[in-house]
Amino acid sequence: MTNDVEKRWNDPAAFRGAALYVVAVVLVAAVWLVVALTVGSGGFTWTFGVTVILLCGGIGALVQAYRVWKRAGTWPIWQGAGWFLFALMLASLGLAT
Repeated sequence: MTNDVEKRWNDPAAFRGAALYVVAVVLVAAVWLVVALTVGSGGFTWTFGVTVILLCGGIGALVQAYRVWKRAGTWPIWQGAGWFLFALMLASLGLAT
């Protein structure tokens, strides 16, 4: 049994799942940004969508971390994915101006 405070998490499947989730959320946000820049009218509303997509992705990753924690799995991988998406969300706030 691995204690939560130990740093010996080795779960390639969980890492792969979290990485694919992050890539998918970032790709959706990037496609939304390209559409926002192409449309051009109502720029604030369209670019704010990127922030909302990343926020929802981060919340989804933290929900998944909680679900994995309840199953006694390697939840810190999903928590890291959630915080990474939140950091991208904060960086994307500059797009909406």
